[in-house]
Amino acid sequence: MANHPELALENQLCFALYNASRAMTKTYQPHLKKLGLTYPQYVVMLSLWQYGVTNVKTLGERLSLDSGTLTPLLKRLEANELVSRKRNSDDERVVEVFLTSQGQALEQDALTMRQEMLCNAQGDVEALISLKEQLQQLTATLSQ
Repeated sequence: MANHPELALENQLCFALYNASRAMTKTYQPHLKKLGLTYPQYVVMLSLWQYGVTNVKTLGERLSLDSGTLTPLLKRLEANELVSRKRNSDDERVVEVFLTSQGQALEQDALTMRQEMLCNAQGDVEALISLKEQLQQLTATLSQ
C-alpha cells in the first residue's frame, strides 16, 4: 500500500548506497581476513602506504574518523606490529604514525587483493572508476 511512491524503499538513494556499502564490505571480508585486517584498519593502512608518516590528526581528517574511533584502530595495528606511534620531538602534542617493516611488506599482499577485488566486481573498470568519481562528488556536495 504505497501512498507515496517517492518514499518507497527501492526509490531511496540512501538505501541503495547503504546496501552497496554492505555488499562491498562483505566482499572484502575474506580477502582482508587473509591480511589480518578489518576494513577500517585496511583504510588506515591504505593511507599510510600512500602518504607515509602521518600525524594522527591528519590521518583522522583524511579518513573522516574521529580520534575516539582512530585511536583504538591504531592501537590494534600497533599490537599487530604493522604501525608504530611516536610523539613528535618538536611538539609533544603531535603523535606521528609510521609503518613498520611488517606493515610495509603487507602492501604487496594488498595490491594482490585489489586485483582480486576488481575481478569480483565483474564490471567494466571504466564504469567502476566513473562510479567512484560520482560518489566522491556526492560526498563533497553533501559535506558542504
